[in-house]
Amino acid sequence: MLGAARRAVEGDRMVRGGDWDFWSPSFMVGKQVTGARLGIVGMGRVGQAMARNARGLEMDVHYYNRNPLPDDLAQGATYHDSLESMLPLSDFLSLHCPATPQTRGMMTAEKFAMLPDGAVFVNVARGALVDETALMAALDTGKLAAAGLDCFVTEPGGNPALSKYDNVFMLPHIGSSTGATRDAMGFRALDNLDAFFAGNRPRDLL
Repeated sequence: MLGAARRAVEGDRMVRGGDWDFWSPSFMVGKQVTGARLGIVGMGRVGQAMARNARGLEMDVHYYNRNPLPDDLAQGATYHDSLESMLPLSDFLSLHCPATPQTRGMMTAEKFAMLPDGAVFVNVARGALVDETALMAALDTGKLAAAGLDCFVTEPGGNPALSKYDNVFMLPHIGSSTGATRDAMGFRALDNLDAFFAGNRPRDLL
């Protein structure tokens, strides 16, 4: 989200290419994150972590989920019972839900059109959630100011057509790529297996 909002791709290329030879008050102006409205699709563990980080940036957090969270987990975030009601309020939109028959292709041209002009779109969930042609159209028209993507319809490899966009910050699906996180994922899988073979209900069933 921060990389997309603050034009990290453009800035990196400019410095690496030796093209940074001027400055002005309007130079490389990006999108203000602090105080902006963030819409989160999917408020599971990762969505809740995103909300906690966003509160540190003083963002106004909204979320769309199958069910509202208890107050102690929502922490003041505003619940929406439909994606359509949240999108017009999302200066930033971040996807954190699984790919299911109900969510595949959920971000269509019609959904992108519901966002405020100049919104920033973030997908750190699954590439299958997004119509990438519609995403590029929204970037072409300026409906989206930028996008931050850690996943793509085709993986590995991504979508080469997105490479032409300086306002798209892309990573090769490495959102969980730290030693500590990968260790925790492995141990959690072992805990699930232990529970199953002990005749108990594993805590992660999806």
